[in-house]
Amino acid sequence: MKYVLITGGVVSGLGKGVTASSIGVGLQACGLRVTSIKIDPYLNTDAGTMSPFEHGEVFVLDDGGEVDLDLGNYERFLDVTLTKDNNVTTGKIYQSVLDKERKGDYLGKTVQVVPHITDAIKDRIEAVALIPVDGKEGPADVCVIELGGTVGDIESMPFIEALRQLSFSVGKDNFCLIHVSLIPVLGVVGEQKTKPTQHSVRELRALGLTPHLLACRSAQPLLDNTKMKLSQFCHVEAANILNIHDVPNIWHIPLLLRNQNAHHSILKQLNLLSIATPPDLEAWSRRAETFDNLTDSVRIAMVGKYVGLTDSYLSVVKALLHACIACSLKPSIDWIAASDLEDDPAQSAPEAYAAAWKSLRNAECVLVPGGFGDRGVSGMILAAKYARENNVPYLGICLGMQISVIEYARSGSRTHMGSTMRLGSRRTLFQTPDCVTSKLYCNPYYVDERHRHRYEVNPDVIGVLEEAGLKFVGKDETGKRMEVLELPSHPFYVGVQFHPEFKSRPGKPSALFLGLILAARGKLEAYLTRHQNGS
Repeated sequence: MKYVLITGGVVSGLGKGVTASSIGVGLQACGLRVTSIKIDPYLNTDAGTMSPFEHGEVFVLDDGGEVDLDLGNYERFLDVTLTKDNNVTTGKIYQSVLDKERKGDYLGKTVQVVPHITDAIKDRIEAVALIPVDGKEGPADVCVIELGGTVGDIESMPFIEALRQLSFSVGKDNFCLIHVSLIPVLGVVGEQKTKPTQHSVRELRALGLTPHLLACRSAQPLLDNTKMKLSQFCHVEAANILNIHDVPNIWHIPLLLRNQNAHHSILKQLNLLSIATPPDLEAWSRRAETFDNLTDSVRIAMVGKYVGLTDSYLSVVKALLHACIACSLKPSIDWIAASDLEDDPAQSAPEAYAAAWKSLRNAECVLVPGGFGDRGVSGMILAAKYARENNVPYLGICLGMQISVIEYARSGSRTHMGSTMRLGSRRTLFQTPDCVTSKLYCNPYYVDERHRHRYEVNPDVIGVLEEAGLKFVGKDETGKRMEVLELPSHPFYVGVQFHPEFKSRPGKPSALFLGLILAARGKLEAYLTRHQNGS
């Protein structure tokens, strides 16, 4: 197994996840099979209990794993299906070591960070790297590992030491370290400063790891003298200093790296030049260029609980982007805090109330995404009511579906709580091949999508709701759980219990997000007719 390790320095939030994903894309484009591991040094065993405000969205995998949002980036960029084991956390490592200690597996020895924790980290990485994630037999050629946090953080020290040992044990031809750092520009002089990166690399080398490549984040392209200074003081060849400057959209990043021959430097370090092919990134080039040249936009009202941090809905935003580009449109998202639509802000915060309703009324379609807790529910109900009564295309996901049921019933929440969270990929059976959802999925029988919910629609009230006009066109395999609802008298009014955003990909948009955007532009019927005719 060949390993590419991505570390970060100076500050957090530099885009290590996008960098790791883009490097994976470049290696895939050279004909190699790639898998990914994200290391999160926090003590939580997984991301399931974390606040979206603090850590962004919780990404859900096919196997039910609740993981860091960077794994969503990996799946979208590399078009792979990862497992919960691909997200390694301090909590998971310590839990496994303590479980072994309680069972007596260490034969009475004193259990320590070194060697027991570090050995557990190495064993976990080497085992997970062998799991195929691209639907083919056997392990991948290269495993891209992203170490979360910043070099020097106390909580990441055991991982740094484990990775140092791993680099030594697998040999120099099987390990490539790429350090992502920041090149700031200070003051009116506008000089690109290399000192923060020098210090970051020095700290990394003091811990026993020497970077083979530097990936330098900057607002503008790096100057030649900046590169030379970095090369001289960071002990990295000038050809191996990559510049990831600001670009119009992140689909340019794999192209930016390709243009700097990043793939060649990595393949050379890993002794893979003999089996790799020249990188084929034609599809990425077309995608990035198409997005840059779009001029027409569609206005989408996103009515949610966590709109203060857009990363809370990262996969939804990406799914909208994929669907819009398929329709030659740019997404123009109006973020509406659901609570601002409610009656109380009309007196306490009249400006926010007026702005929220103006955005809702100006939207061409409405999307209510998932969430937990009752804050903002009244505002979401008002948004669903507005969309239903004014024939505005509406897509409700998870909580958004339950909201549309509540609003239609006009009698408050008629839901019941399950004993545990329902997670991962589950099958939904369509009750009729004539429903809009089955036509969009191009499958009259079923669809497999990912779930993350605890509440469900009470089956006792289904009959009453359907008599009133609401149709539950998708159910689980028991026939008791309602998975998809539609309002046949409406241009596009769809609620789904699952999360279709998690399986959306560039070039392969989610069927329901595509339907929402097509309906917003009045093109849904023509699209469905075309596809039914096989054209």
